[in-house]
Amino acid sequence: MSSERLGVAVVGAGYWGPNLVRNFSASPEWDLVAACDLDIDRARSVVGERSGVDVTADLADVLARDDVDAIAIATPARTHRHIATEALRAGKHVLVEKPLADSVGSGREMVDLARSQGLVLMADHTYCYTPAVQRIAELVAEGALGEILFIDSVRINLGLVQPDVDVFWDLAPHDLSILDRILPGGLRPLGVAAQGADPVGAGKACVGYLTLPFENGSMAHVHVNWLSPTKIRQMVIGGSERTLVWDDLNPQQRLSVFDRGVDLVQQTVDSADRRTASISYRLGDTWAPALPEREALGEMVAELARSIRGQSAPQTDGHAGLRVLSVLEAAATSLRARGALVDVMSTDQPELEIVR
Repeated sequence: MSSERLGVAVVGAGYWGPNLVRNFSASPEWDLVAACDLDIDRARSVVGERSGVDVTADLADVLARDDVDAIAIATPARTHRHIATEALRAGKHVLVEKPLADSVGSGREMVDLARSQGLVLMADHTYCYTPAVQRIAELVAEGALGEILFIDSVRINLGLVQPDVDVFWDLAPHDLSILDRILPGGLRPLGVAAQGADPVGAGKACVGYLTLPFENGSMAHVHVNWLSPTKIRQMVIGGSERTLVWDDLNPQQRLSVFDRGVDLVQQTVDSADRRTASISYRLGDTWAPALPEREALGEMVAELARSIRGQSAPQTDGHAGLRVLSVLEAAATSLRARGALVDVMSTDQPELEIVR
């Protein structure tokens, strides 16, 4: 594909749509040619009264345009499958707001259709394009932290109780997509145990905890909460060599790497087959990796353009979206089973046959 600017239409002008409109408009890779929303006035206010961007409530009109190469979907998750499949069948590349779909089955159908059409399907896992997460992924990949032993993630605030999803489907996709980006081999837990609570009677979990064990004996723990009066966005990644703390609300020092930890010196087994361990504590220096200042969404829309042009595969492709969906579905099953550890459906092999 040539290096000419690509045409994009944003579908959905609600909470997330304006951010996509702003970044596509500012990108040298893209021409924002249309905005589509059932609320015409809202869409017009998002693109600006003096903008040359076409505004419509008719998705079919957008998909029929020759100057639209890609569709960016920022609508409720229950609508993602329908809009994405219509766009893919019309020959358009697709970017989808998190989560990829409202079920693994729907997400898999989208992934299979994109592959059969030779089109890019990309999940809008925005945090994966932040300088902090990209630097964390580099440190993990180069072995700076050693073997990952545990991850604790906290995402809590006094937030909006969503009308159609619980706190897991609203907030946890951020943390799960980050885990998928930084863990070697992606997000592939042995299972998921979920505990949720609805102390305010909202009819859905407003406070939740996810526990994810992994093959090497490590585990991740994710805490999400709509009811906290304080806002915390923090992740602790403990390695065999170093521990990293990411505090997303600390602009002066978002990342801190601690050369501290516990070393197993000796392990013995006595006559009663009891194991005893001798350990030592390592106390070393702390340092803060330098991070560039750039907007994650700007990097993401640039990567979408590179992927369409065949220059690179998207970091957050449809398969990454499926891995997140599989954990969310397993978490819902675990909730119904009162927190039991539930297997996670494998997303490595497609199961659906697309009829074109």
